[in-house]
Amino acid sequence: MSPETVISIAERGIYTVLMVCGPLMLIALVVGLIISIFQATTQIQEQTLAFVPKIIAVMLGIVFFGPWMLSHMLSYASEIFSNLTRFVG
Repeated sequence: MSPETVISIAERGIYTVLMVCGPLMLIALVVGLIISIFQATTQIQEQTLAFVPKIIAVMLGIVFFGPWMLSHMLSYASEIFSNLTRFVG
């Protein structure tokens, strides 16, 4: 297998990971920012307060974005498996 092929596969894999995880990370970031602003304005300095809303928001994000994320992962996996003989040989 040539170095260009390995780099291409790794590049596609990293892109797929970013596309799949990106929306959930953005949701967690936005919810964390909102909770931080709420804590700063009310002067509640409880560190564990942000965890429950983030978990709930990420779970809702998985429900909402789940089919889209799964389709991206399946297309990447099918691409890898369909070209497996070309990669190994």
